[in-house]
Amino acid sequence: MSEIHNGECFCGAVELSVKGDAAAMGYCHCESCRHWSAGPMNAFSLWSPESVTITKGAEFIETFAKTDASHRKWCKKCGGHIMTDHPSMGLVDVYAAILPSLDFQPGVHVFYSEKVASIKDGLPKMVDVPAEMGGSGETLPE
Repeated sequence: MSEIHNGECFCGAVELSVKGDAAAMGYCHCESCRHWSAGPMNAFSLWSPESVTITKGAEFIETFAKTDASHRKWCKKCGGHIMTDHPSMGLVDVYAAILPSLDFQPGVHVFYSEKVASIKDGLPKMVDVPAEMGGSGETLPE
């Protein structure tokens, strides 16, 4: 039986569920994620699009695509961030912070070459993203 995790935006107008296992979890250090999240990095959980279901408030979701690689979604009532579609990867990043029942198990740091905070946790530090996600697959020292 697949696990289901439920989440919602900041005000609760938009609710979603994810089913199954995340394709990957980790931390993104790219400038876009840092700027979008107003933090030094973003905790991500990547899912196949068919694993993500909007269960309430789809009419309140707005989308902004600064690039073709990331279509960021938020609630237009409260501004709460919800997820980012990554069409080129065929995955959806549902922000780990909005899935309270998810046992967040980060496995990688991506775009570590753009970091503003050094993290010493023993996880791989990727220059960009793993090769299987379209990146160089190169790592950096901790």
